[in-house]
Amino acid sequence: MKKLRIGIIGAGGIAQSRHIPVLLKLSDNASITAICDVNADTAQLAAKKFGINSVFTDYKEVFSETDAVVICTPNKFHAEITVAALEAGLHVLCEKPMAMTAEECRKMIEARDRSGKVLAIAYHYRFMKEAQAAKKLISEDEIGLPFAARARAMRRRKVPGWGVFTNKELQGGGSLIDYGCHLLDLSLWLLGNPEETEVSGTAYNTLSRMPEQVNLWGSFDHQSFNVDDHVTAYIKFANGASLLFETSWSANIEQDEESLSLSGQDGGIDLFPFSLNQSKHGMLLNTHSEWLPGEDDYALAQARNFIDSCLGREAFIVDAEEALQTTRIIDAIYKSSEMGRRE
Repeated sequence: MKKLRIGIIGAGGIAQSRHIPVLLKLSDNASITAICDVNADTAQLAAKKFGINSVFTDYKEVFSETDAVVICTPNKFHAEITVAALEAGLHVLCEKPMAMTAEECRKMIEARDRSGKVLAIAYHYRFMKEAQAAKKLISEDEIGLPFAARARAMRRRKVPGWGVFTNKELQGGGSLIDYGCHLLDLSLWLLGNPEETEVSGTAYNTLSRMPEQVNLWGSFDHQSFNVDDHVTAYIKFANGASLLFETSWSANIEQDEESLSLSGQDGGIDLFPFSLNQSKHGMLLNTHSEWLPGEDDYALAQARNFIDSCLGREAFIVDAEEALQTTRIIDAIYKSSEMGRRE
């Protein structure tokens, strides 16, 4: 069987720590044939480290040597490169968030529809065993229709002090668009992606603008810091469901926290750690998992799903229209905060 030829566009941290290592583990079905970065030294070093033969600084040069590309650039370039790759007849796995704005996401979907190729978005939290187990229980009606979700993606004094994470022009935002988007996307997916009807949000960057920062993830210039480091939001949906959401890079909390819980009429689910909570037989029952099926390495599960979707074996778990909704709500949260009103 012919292997899927994959190119890596953007040779920075996320490519070298996540995408390239897991793709190398799937060498029976895929091979990395090219790598590209606007920084030639970064591209060359990554190519040498991982044994990749073709190295480029212009992403369009990757197209002739590949069947698919993984886009690991700053957010600003997601839409441009995705559209170009799809129009060149390639499958695309694009890092999250899908793009800087919902309008850019729509252009990516239009290019996918014209090309007939796979457009996958790397919301890898959906591949976690806990997420897969929750989706299965919901689909089998263990908790009834989920009507309320609570999600928190919280870090204590961990603003990324490397790369371009705090560059608003290249990233479009801070803690919400970089980190919180994972729990937002996962919450929407488990709720069944109902249409949002109202979004109220507030974005803060007070803490990271203070002098004499205590920050555990490198250093940054507090005077020029202009992205969000803490966001709260409340989202209502057409089916009556609601989501209470909070994310932060730099919260003054006791410890980091990732939590997601859903309430339905017949029960509830907590994901981290995983439990099914029900009122049955005149009792309050909490069922904790001794073992969950699935891949421990969710990045590996994501890469395998992408390869199989490109080869026509299965659909990719993250639907592009669903990823568009995540970006649409991110847009609405930022606009609600800026305008001081519900969107």
